Amino acid sequence: MYSTHISSFISIPFPPSKSKTHKLKYPKILHTKLCSSTPRMSLNQNSNTNLINTITKLLWGPSLPPQLLISTVRSTWSAAWQLMMSQLAPSDPTGSYTRPTSQFRLYSNPKLKFSPKDLHLYVGLPCPWAHRTLIVRALKGLEDSVPVSIASPGIDGSWEFRFFSDPNKDKLVPGLDKANGCKTLREVYKLRCGGYSGRSTVPMLWDMEKQEVLCNESYDIIEFFNSGLNEIAGNPELDLSPPALKDDIRKWNDIIYPNVNNGVYRCGFAQSQEAYDKAAEGLFRTLEMLEDHLGGSRYLCGDVLTLADVCLFTTLIRFDVVYNVLFKCTKKKLIEFTNLHGYLRDIYQIPKVAETCNMGQIMEGYYKILFPLNPGGINPIMPSGCEDEVFSKPHKRDSLSLKTKVVQHSVS
Repeated sequence: MYSTHISSFISIPFPPSKSKTHKLKYPKILHTKLCSSTPRMSLNQNSNTNLINTITKLLWGPSLPPQLLISTVRSTWSAAWQLMMSQLAPSDPTGSYTRPTSQFRLYSNPKLKFSPKDLHLYVGLPCPWAHRTLIVRALKGLEDSVPVSIASPGIDGSWEFRFFSDPNKDKLVPGLDKANGCKTLREVYKLRCGGYSGRSTVPMLWDMEKQEVLCNESYDIIEFFNSGLNEIAGNPELDLSPPALKDDIRKWNDIIYPNVNNGVYRCGFAQSQEAYDKAAEGLFRTLEMLEDHLGGSRYLCGDVLTLADVCLFTTLIRFDVVYNVLFKCTKKKLIEFTNLHGYLRDIYQIPKVAETCNMGQIMEGYYKILFPLNPGGINPIMPSGCEDEVFSKPHKRDSLSLKTKVVQHSVS
């Protein structure tokens, strides 16, 4: 089903503090024909457009289409939109988006055993939940120990692997499946014992030896990368979840996950005015609270970068380029929040973080793929203030540190 496959673009994070325990396939020959006939299709489209223009001029001249036609098209589109959204973004009776839970949890099976040398990470660059895992993997120095395959969203919204030429040489880019040689992420999921018929989401941690999905819950993965692989990490001394701060991290996650991380999706996927208003109010109330807090604290938990900061960052970096426009989070842009934007630049400038932030891929992954939200598929110009040059400007937030020298986030 089309809507199910678009929904596979959105990962399924579980609230961090509550740790418990279709894709349409186009035959290769059809794909070749579609690609090879692009110029002819463009000519046909122009001809069809000219024909439609001629007919409309004959029917009602230069005036607007009759009210009956407008109301009919509006009703038809509204019904089709509701149908697609019901699959893309399941909602409760009020029209509020309800995110499905992850099916594969890392800590739900105490008998689960695997070797660190058999791990492989699957991600997609537009996805904020997958982005978390890329940042922690980089900060912990796990790039060589945990290889990654980067998928890109296909036209139906499902994740696929293909060679991608990107002029942004200093950023991560999509590519081929390095572990299994599959063409789609769904094919990888189906390799597991017993197969798989559910949503094929990123991030996903794969056991190459056992051919098994270990986990597709982002917070489980970043916790595991932070503390479970120190014997093979290049930066084992870094702890993004120190014991003394675990309670604070949990409290921040309990605020940020529903109101910001998931809050932007609750705005964008709202299916009623009531649901949108409630989500938008919660989102901007929380952003204002964070703005105030970060005016006196370098990071959420003081001087120390934590997993809570990583989770907040991956939403903030997408705010002005995607959520402010496409998801109707329009009350304020992030760049209008002085402290939040400085905080964003502070984390962006930590070594290895910037290369995980491919803004072009992020924009294309949302605007080109989420058809119900952007039927024309037009990818807008990047908003001013979202360029690498702006993110790299001095943030001066180190003056907020209580310590004379912060070494917590230094990466060799």
